[in-house]
Amino acid sequence: MRKTIAITVLSAAMLSSCVSKKKYVELEGELNETRSNLQKTQVEKEEIEEKYARIEERVAEYNEKINSLKEVNNEKLELNDVTAMSNNTKEKMRATIAKMDPKDLEGAETLEDSIDLAVSYNLKNSISEGENDEDIDINVDKTVVMINVSDKLLFGSGSYRVSKNAQPLLKKLAEVINSEPAMEVMIEGHTDDRTLVESSYIQDNWDLSVRRATAIVRQLQDKYDVDGSKLIAAGRSSYQPLVDNSSKENMAKNRRTRIVIIPNLDKFFAMLDSEG
Repeated sequence: MRKTIAITVLSAAMLSSCVSKKKYVELEGELNETRSNLQKTQVEKEEIEEKYARIEERVAEYNEKINSLKEVNNEKLELNDVTAMSNNTKEKMRATIAKMDPKDLEGAETLEDSIDLAVSYNLKNSISEGENDEDIDINVDKTVVMINVSDKLLFGSGSYRVSKNAQPLLKKLAEVINSEPAMEVMIEGHTDDRTLVESSYIQDNWDLSVRRATAIVRQLQDKYDVDGSKLIAAGRSSYQPLVDNSSKENMAKNRRTRIVIIPNLDKFFAMLDSEG
């Protein structure tokens, strides 16, 4: 009897040892797989960080160029008074200002202010003709033109495929860019701060903003013959909001594409001479 019990206990111990070893091998395999995935994720993370660091560096250089150009053109504008403008330009400027809402002119204290407002008015009439004014906002600051376009005009929700409704706007924008060989343009994608559900197409808001900017650049280059050397594509994710992301309306304002155009000073006056 004792012999039988001893054999039974020994068998149970051996079986228990066998099962534990099998479980250990399984856990060890899972651990190794987790380590491998973690290492792969870390490499991918570093590659993404490096990619966006390069984008941020390029954007920083471009913004530095914008600020430098503003200073130079501001000095030129301060050195030139209205008598230095051609009679044709002065007539165009007066005609443009006469058509503007007096409220929009209240802040114009200098010649520079008046020129900024007049060019902005002409550009908006030219570029946004037939479009909803709420979807397009144009500002001019010391000859640097900044156009904010709502994403509902350019893209579907969560998509970077350019809408057919955007084609008239892009065509007119291309005409402005192509009118001046020295002009440079930066296309910036902006999102709200909602977390995107990662898919096989879009990873996050960084990815979406870059893809949208690149999609616009490709359209301008491939469809409307804009020289690619003039164009810069940049993604800003949700980190440059116009307003707090505290409501659906505010989020809609922050989902936009910003187009920054740097013309030289001569082109700046030529824009004023063109019919709006």
